Amino acid sequence: MKTRTLISSAVAVTAAGAITIAATAVAQAQETGGEALTAAIDAILADPALTDSQAGVLVRDADTGEVLYDRNGNQRGLPGSNQKLTTMAGALATLGEDFRYTTEILGDRPVDGVVAGDLYLRGSGDTTMLEADYDRLAADLAAAGVSTVDGDLVLDDTAFDDVRHAEEVAWGDLQYSPGAEVSALTIGSGDDHWAGTARLFMTGGAAEGDPVEIRMVPENGYVTVVNEATTGAETDLTVNRDEHANTIRVTGTVEAGVTPDYYSRSVIDPTALVADVFADSLADNGIDVTGGVRLHEAAPQEAGGTLALHESKTLLELTPDLLKPSNNSLAESLMKSVALHNTGLGTFADGEDGIHAAIAGYGVDTATLRQADGSGMSRFDQATPEAVTDLLIGVRQEPWYDTWFNGLPVACTDGTLASRMCGTPAAGNVHAKTGTQTSVSALSGYVTDADGRELVFSIILNDHLVDSVKYIENQIAVAIASHSADATEAEISRSAETAAADEPDAAVPGGFECSWYEPAVC
Repeated sequence: MKTRTLISSAVAVTAAGAITIAATAVAQAQETGGEALTAAIDAILADPALTDSQAGVLVRDADTGEVLYDRNGNQRGLPGSNQKLTTMAGALATLGEDFRYTTEILGDRPVDGVVAGDLYLRGSGDTTMLEADYDRLAADLAAAGVSTVDGDLVLDDTAFDDVRHAEEVAWGDLQYSPGAEVSALTIGSGDDHWAGTARLFMTGGAAEGDPVEIRMVPENGYVTVVNEATTGAETDLTVNRDEHANTIRVTGTVEAGVTPDYYSRSVIDPTALVADVFADSLADNGIDVTGGVRLHEAAPQEAGGTLALHESKTLLELTPDLLKPSNNSLAESLMKSVALHNTGLGTFADGEDGIHAAIAGYGVDTATLRQADGSGMSRFDQATPEAVTDLLIGVRQEPWYDTWFNGLPVACTDGTLASRMCGTPAAGNVHAKTGTQTSVSALSGYVTDADGRELVFSIILNDHLVDSVKYIENQIAVAIASHSADATEAEISRSAETAAADEPDAAVPGGFECSWYEPAVC
């Protein structure tokens, strides 16, 4: 860590000596530039909330790499969703900005409306697929003249392996959207692209004591809903999925005539949910499947040609969909997609190798990193502020950099920073990725200082016992935004103090990511 230099000299016990010391103290108080920024950030990091915790903070010039501030910049810590920076950059570098996910229907060409043999639905990991997309695939099949499948419906999710979660993901997170299972064939429950989930909407009855109506998206018979909720004077619901079964239990009360915020829960085996939804889509479009349904089988070479195809948006277009709301589903899929591209099978281990190989080209020392997943939920993940800032600097020469930069959450504007740093020099200025877990908080990205100098920074805070230290991150980011060659420590500190009002953020209970709440508060 760069520290302030205490100027010393031989001190005699004289009036002159006292005057000399006083003059030195005044001079120190007027330090400007890098020294003032260092003193201001040091003071912020002295917050009691960080007592006995780990703090890594690094600030650098985006053009030259010059270090303006360094506190444990080479110290590893849990990065939380800052992990998505390496995932997104590695995917763009490996797959290309024009990459699209495909979901296709394979089978023999129909003769008199009949497909002879099995019909295959093959996925490649598209987490943006919704019920309407599977309906359109079925409609396209019907438009191609198919009325009967003389065989089974086979679900091919073998582009990815059968490992549904990375190692060391908290058990308590698994029933929620951020902890949903990874599959090459999956389906979401809303336009926010949380895949492998079912979403419940509850509406209170006409009077207290009446049953509560529940609507599930996507409509399916795979997930069982046990409805024990009743209409009451207020809305007070508990919604939990069983640990080992696709049974969602709803208890409590809903105010009469009111539809409260929705509740999304992950499903066990998303491929099976797709099978249920797509079988209904086929039936609704007048297509009769004479056989049964088989899961997790690869389409053989003799499966026939492509009868219908759905393509996702390009990877470049999906970049803000991942970064701004911090979408875990897409991050995990991209990690396995990198592995699929490189090895022919999507695995977490090969995804780590592929991402690290890609970002090494940006000057990142990958020997200092561990990437167990794409999203940052794993407690095995490790990163350093130095590696993160190397990445932030290295990607600036890429043709997709502008989309990457604008795809990051922007302070007081959008994404997971929508409610943070408002009314400060960081508002509309800081473009940065957030990260949050229990005792983990991170913020890394770009900021232009008061002199117009573009800087990169990475803040990784671990092992704090308070619910949230995001107000500390806010103050540091504002301090960096307030930095100039002429700004004093006092001026920078006064500016940074305006960000302390964000503690606690009433819109984000517990200081977690705003995208974790339903509906999202960002």
